[in-house]
Amino acid sequence: MITFILFINFLLRAIDRFLGKGLDVLTILEYLFLNLAWIIALSVPMAVLLATLMAFGRLSEDNEINALRASGVGFLSIIRAPIMFGVTIALMLIYFNNYILPDMNFHARLLSGDIYRKRPGMNIEPGIFIDNIPDYSMIVGGKKGELFSDVRIFSKGKQEAQTSIHSKTGTLSTLADAFLLTLFDGEIHELESKDFTNYRRIIFETHKIIIPADDILLNRRDSSNRTDREMTVPMIIDKVENYEHRIGVVNKRLAGAFFRTLGDSLYPETISEGTQILDSARINIQADTTLSGNQLRKKERQIRSLERQVKNELQLITSYQKGRNKYQVEIHKKFSIPFACILFVLLGAPLGVMAKRGGFAISTSLSFGFFLLYYILLIGGEEMADRNQVPAWIGMWVPNAVVLIVSLYLILHTVRERAPISLLSFIKNREKSNP
Repeated sequence: MITFILFINFLLRAIDRFLGKGLDVLTILEYLFLNLAWIIALSVPMAVLLATLMAFGRLSEDNEINALRASGVGFLSIIRAPIMFGVTIALMLIYFNNYILPDMNFHARLLSGDIYRKRPGMNIEPGIFIDNIPDYSMIVGGKKGELFSDVRIFSKGKQEAQTSIHSKTGTLSTLADAFLLTLFDGEIHELESKDFTNYRRIIFETHKIIIPADDILLNRRDSSNRTDREMTVPMIIDKVENYEHRIGVVNKRLAGAFFRTLGDSLYPETISEGTQILDSARINIQADTTLSGNQLRKKERQIRSLERQVKNELQLITSYQKGRNKYQVEIHKKFSIPFACILFVLLGAPLGVMAKRGGFAISTSLSFGFFLLYYILLIGGEEMADRNQVPAWIGMWVPNAVVLIVSLYLILHTVRERAPISLLSFIKNREKSNP
């Protein structure tokens, strides 16, 4: 159900992308299928939470939980099997996120770009001018199946000769990268633009025109460039190591510049720290009475040059760090979101027991509310990690830590058979206020 809702929401937002493009049904189905990957990756954790809430809510409503407890089965033993189910789903989702999702995201992006660049198709209707043919305009008088009648074609733009073609009938077929317009029983009239006395009239039985269709047909690109969400873990690790190497090269270059100018290989890590070091060095040089005027000016020029280099190099390092963090976030995300399936089992079990009389509506509301909170924390952590404000592992695992703390708190009170939040009382009050 959750996957269906997300899919319908995506379909409503994406339908204008391929309407009027003249796409075949298989291409549209392929586009929708490829975009199912990220929908599944997003909906599975929420589905686990909703399923756990509904299952334990029903067990509690039917007094099955009380019966198991009366038989000596503790709540921790009851949730053992659901936890194993959550672990299984998490492992499957890790595999899906690492191997299937990147490839489907990659091909979905390529196909989306190809569809976006495609012009509307050659929809030929009688009595309507067609202007999307390069160098020509065309109008047909009638259409019966694949056969056109009274076909008229006119050249447009600045050409050496103005051409008009009229044929009794014609057909349109598709080649690999073009359209083939075949005309029957017609005439070609040509009039040179520079010399109006030069006129030609050609009568033909069959005349073929090849119409380039680079932007009309759907041309499928083949690219090897992938974004961070289209890579497997080994690919991302290679990217991270590449950024680490770049940062190391810049640091060595910065250390060498400081050693040559100030005789000290220690270099700053921030621009403000670099400014303080260089200001201190400038004061020491000005206080050095052994330097001549030329030597003093030379030292000051070197410090100004080093100051500019420090600013540029540290900005470059910051840029590399943000790029590295973006890829590190994706690595942790591939594991933190699947791990949330286990945590949502731990969260949904006690919540389901507390919301036993709420049924589907309460279960759906609770699951949506907690998942929305989790998703907000996840997006916030990702943004902070991308901006280099927090390490990537903190940004991606703090939402799980929050869910784990809440889950353990609720489980503790459920084991003690004492609800920390009286959902049942809340439901009863709602029923009384709405007779």
